Amino acid sequence: MATSTANKGMTTFILVAIGQIVSVTGSGLTGFALGAWVYRETHSTTQFALILLFTMLPSLLASPLAGALVDRWDRRWVIILSDAGAALCTAVIAVLIYFGRLEIWHIYAIMGLSSILRGFQVPAYLASVSLLVPKEQLGRANGIMQFESTASYLLSPLLAGWLMENIGVPGVMAIDFATFIFAVVVVLAVRFPKPKITDEDKQVRSSLWREALFGWWYVSVHSGFLSLLILFALGNYANLMTDTLLPPMLLDLTSPGVVGSVLSAGGLGMLAGTLIMSAWGGPKQRIHGVLIFKTMAGLSIMLMGIFQSIPLVAVATFLYYFPFPFVNGCDQAIWQSKVPASMQGRVFATRRMLAFSMIPLAYVTAGPLSDKIFKPLLTVTGPLASSLGTLFGTGPGRGMGLLIFLMGLSIVLLTAVTALNPRVRNIENELPDAV
Repeated sequence: MATSTANKGMTTFILVAIGQIVSVTGSGLTGFALGAWVYRETHSTTQFALILLFTMLPSLLASPLAGALVDRWDRRWVIILSDAGAALCTAVIAVLIYFGRLEIWHIYAIMGLSSILRGFQVPAYLASVSLLVPKEQLGRANGIMQFESTASYLLSPLLAGWLMENIGVPGVMAIDFATFIFAVVVVLAVRFPKPKITDEDKQVRSSLWREALFGWWYVSVHSGFLSLLILFALGNYANLMTDTLLPPMLLDLTSPGVVGSVLSAGGLGMLAGTLIMSAWGGPKQRIHGVLIFKTMAGLSIMLMGIFQSIPLVAVATFLYYFPFPFVNGCDQAIWQSKVPASMQGRVFATRRMLAFSMIPLAYVTAGPLSDKIFKPLLTVTGPLASSLGTLFGTGPGRGMGLLIFLMGLSIVLLTAVTALNPRVRNIENELPDAV
């Protein structure tokens, strides 16, 4: 009976994951298309980055309250309503573009609303995995979940460039709307088990606001988790700086179609990593997977900044995205196996907010740092042209290349410092399993 229940839960998880993969692919089409549209209209890295800011910041601010409500509500319906609301947001932008009425502030406002909905959807989805999947399969399940990122990075840029030229931005967003509907229909067709409330959780459940703060408390009393979150928060700043700067750096050198191909090389790297992670499940000591593969990602970013040839940048981009499924899958499995299921909505929402807390700063600072400081440093006559210019080159895109290199170096150093912390190295042995 236990084996039958586990198999049914895994089947339900795979169905939901397929729906989310399709939906995320559509969202990636919209993200690429809107970013390219704004950059073409404004030629501003800052305006390009602000779209990414409004896509992320409202979600983070809503996370503590969203996590508390996710643990109170039916997680399945949270996913359904969040995806349905995001579909409507996409439809509104498509209509505005079609009638020629879209302005930059419309994108900020609508993407902000969609971001809040995602603040509910993500912890509900993540907290449902440990209800459906047996503990020994969590590594593989999280590997499967990485197909969402793979589809977004591999298929979305490649398809978006072609679709923009053939059906326009409104057509791209119509496809995104259809993918949201598909995801909603899939979740409507399945059922999720309800989490059992632990005695510890019963003691802390009182007011909604107290529950919203519970995630902060849980992380603060587990120093290994807190140290990991610091690594991910600072590392995500560097990652998102890289992700934000790479398309403009390439657009200074080549066409949107070629840019889409380079970004898709990153998607191929993530696909390769995802296939291996979903089959393998990661190392026995999952923390080793986090630390080793995060170092690999940092080294690859450094190469992306140094290389001046488009094909070599594509190779470095492949190597940069290859470790992501291992880092994220291993990290997620550690949290899922140690945090009680009834608390995961709150804890995972707080975890997401802290891990992504530096990303808005990356979106805000990427443009000014690039436009005002690093681009002028490596112009043909710039202050660093005769020194660092001999390594990084001079001219279009090279200042952003230097900044990207520094982001990779910071990830390598941060990971090395974190690995020295025994609470992090021994986190799987010191904390008891909750699953």
